[in-house]
Amino acid sequence: MRRKPAPTELEPVEAFCNTAVHLHGEDEFARPETASRWLRAHGHPEAVAPPELETLAEARETVRAFLVDRSSPEALDALNRLIRSVAGAPVVRPDGTLALHPATDEPVARTVRTVLEALLRDGLTGRHAARLKACAAPECRWVFYDRAPSSNGLWCDMDVCGARHKMRAYRARTGGSGAHRDG
Repeated sequence: MRRKPAPTELEPVEAFCNTAVHLHGEDEFARPETASRWLRAHGHPEAVAPPELETLAEARETVRAFLVDRSSPEALDALNRLIRSVAGAPVVRPDGTLALHPATDEPVARTVRTVLEALLRDGLTGRHAARLKACAAPECRWVFYDRAPSSNGLWCDMDVCGARHKMRAYRARTGGSGAHRDG
């Protein structure tokens, strides 16, 4: 995708969510060797047993669903369940930053907790509120940081997903033909 990466504070969320590229059918968590490589590259424990991979993929899609529609009761419930599954009560570190207290110290929980800490600390309020989002194209859902001054970006890449949307809308208006009709 062509957008600049999210700010450092939100990079863990963006990187985690984008381990799956739905448009190309790619998923870093689909195989132990690709998951291990991604986890190692991002400083996480290499938990790569098949059930753990499934748990990571489910957590990723839970966060992504929340970024698609932050006001959806289902997405909020799922995100809150995920938070409770990996974290206890939040704590404030000596430097004043928020940390999630571990509910469990399993490697997958530590990885997911890192992502959730970044989302809760920097992605919900303040200057980054609502700027981290998922592409509006249902077949894509790539997570990106919206740098538009009005924070109204919908597409991860206007040349790909935005253009597809415009073409579909055009075809719907013209009855599917490429030719213009006079009325």
